[in-house]
Amino acid sequence: MRIEIRDLRHTYPTGEEALKGVSFTIEGVTPVAVVGQNGSGKTTLVKHFNRILSPTSGAVLIDGVETTKQSTAKWSKRVGYVFQNPDDQLFLNSVRKEFEFGPERVGVPAADIQKRLPEIAELCGLGDKLDSHTFDLTATQKKFCAIGSVMMMDPDVIIFDEPTCGQDVEGSRRLSEIIGHLEKRGKLCVTISHDMKFVAANFPRVVALCHGRVLIDGDSREVFAKPELLKKSFVSPPPISRVSLGMGFEKPAFSVDELVETMKARRRKMA
Repeated sequence: MRIEIRDLRHTYPTGEEALKGVSFTIEGVTPVAVVGQNGSGKTTLVKHFNRILSPTSGAVLIDGVETTKQSTAKWSKRVGYVFQNPDDQLFLNSVRKEFEFGPERVGVPAADIQKRLPEIAELCGLGDKLDSHTFDLTATQKKFCAIGSVMMMDPDVIIFDEPTCGQDVEGSRRLSEIIGHLEKRGKLCVTISHDMKFVAANFPRVVALCHGRVLIDGDSREVFAKPELLKKSFVSPPPISRVSLGMGFEKPAFSVDELVETMKARRRKMA
């Protein structure tokens, strides 16, 4: 999988220039997080990946094909998008129907749909909710119903827009499992998030945007090791990372265990 963004610019009809020449490439299936303050261009950027939006200038290529060469309907088979608000996505009267709708529309054989359904329902924590009305689901369950409905289409890329918004600890754990599951199956996960603790735990690569441009792009530890630069986009490293950097660590720690082990290693060197 290769997504190439070439000098991408997007201006809305209001005259707002949301993207001002964004260029970078995503290759492979390593999960990527897109971060930045509200209005930095994150959602505008990823909506170009399946042609929900089209460039004002520049281009986005998926495996060498410009997104403008195909319709959004065709791209949806390869690039799935999970909206931040599941109420913008769910419209049928049961979880089962939501899961079946997408793959049916793109021509997936009925036998394949039924084979996928129990596995994805279980992964999304909805194995016992398949016949429940979507209106009766909790906010967290709705979020996972929306995620599952996109996974059912088996796209090569899945985009999550603020998936941890409103999630509890269990929901965040389940999201981590899903991201790992997608990578193991050779699927690319691109996620917009303001939750830097979640980003640090799940995304080896971080792209930070600021006012429609790429501020920094790289390995998550290298990115979070530059808190002063990240401030320009109102992004702050996770708390444990800030503590470790404040203690003079060369690279930020992403967990308490990491912090403790690094401190022990330092003491052994000094002994």
